[in-house]
Amino acid sequence: MPPVEKNNSNRRQFLRRLTSGGALAGMAMTGFVTPAWLGGDMTFADEPDAAAQPKPAPAESPWKIGCFTRPFSEFTYAETLNAIAAAGYGSVGLMTVKLPTASVTLADATAAQAEAIGKQAADHGLAVSATYYGGPPVRQSVAEGTAALRQLIDNCRRAGCTSVVLGGTGEAAIFDRYFEAIRTVCDLAAENNVELVIKPHGGLNATGPQCREIIRRVDHPAFRMWYDPGNIFYYSEGKLDPLDDVASVAGLVTGMCVKDFRPPQEVSINPGSGQVRFAELMSRLQAGGFRGGPLVVETLAPGDLATVTANARNAREFLAGLVA
Repeated sequence: MPPVEKNNSNRRQFLRRLTSGGALAGMAMTGFVTPAWLGGDMTFADEPDAAAQPKPAPAESPWKIGCFTRPFSEFTYAETLNAIAAAGYGSVGLMTVKLPTASVTLADATAAQAEAIGKQAADHGLAVSATYYGGPPVRQSVAEGTAALRQLIDNCRRAGCTSVVLGGTGEAAIFDRYFEAIRTVCDLAAENNVELVIKPHGGLNATGPQCREIIRRVDHPAFRMWYDPGNIFYYSEGKLDPLDDVASVAGLVTGMCVKDFRPPQEVSINPGSGQVRFAELMSRLQAGGFRGGPLVVETLAPGDLATVTANARNAREFLAGLVA
């Protein structure tokens, strides 16, 4: 008989393969039960003792539900991590981080600060799933933007951050240089297990078709897309429903910035309380191939720390229910 640890390892690999393909709906293990008419405690030498058999490892969910620091922008990083962990999340997404000595993003943090950001998250049991980045500075040259991206990727490595969510640009004059800089660092990002993603964010990447064209231009497997349904509504001033947009990005989505929308232009609300029809949206995203990955809450209704923490917990439970 092979060692139990090897069996468990193989089982976990098998479950991951099933889950990643979207085929795992549920799994149960049943053991031999001695019929009552034979005597409930009767055993046989050639039958395995069910209680002694190794228990199957629980299937790991393909969905990684996290929360950005954005809803906690008024609070310190330590307070934010405490709140996100208390709300039951497994990961944190970074925007501005209020450290004791300075407020930084992962893009402008020093190496020591990046390491501290990652360590503090890990100390709270949180992975760093993403950092938001408006984009590389390419007004002077592509080389300048490339250098900034290389520094950000190195900080991601130090912090354990696995995705850079790019805001894109609305300036036609720098559009080509912006995405040329990204193309230049895609190999480096892949080597460091960092995915570069664009999201709908207005300007020249406000819709699914625009994002799809950008991904086609960059043409690298390390560059994909996170969907943002709230932004689809927001930047179209409520005219474009994400349900009508989402089919255009089938096969490209690897994560989601979870954001709702309420007219006229409100996104600082709790997921499920606005116009985004999340259940239908998730169904269409899954039909397009998005069957697992980060779901990171970006916006919540504001309030004091206790209120925002409660809103974060409710948002996590809402998302968990969607993908259960």
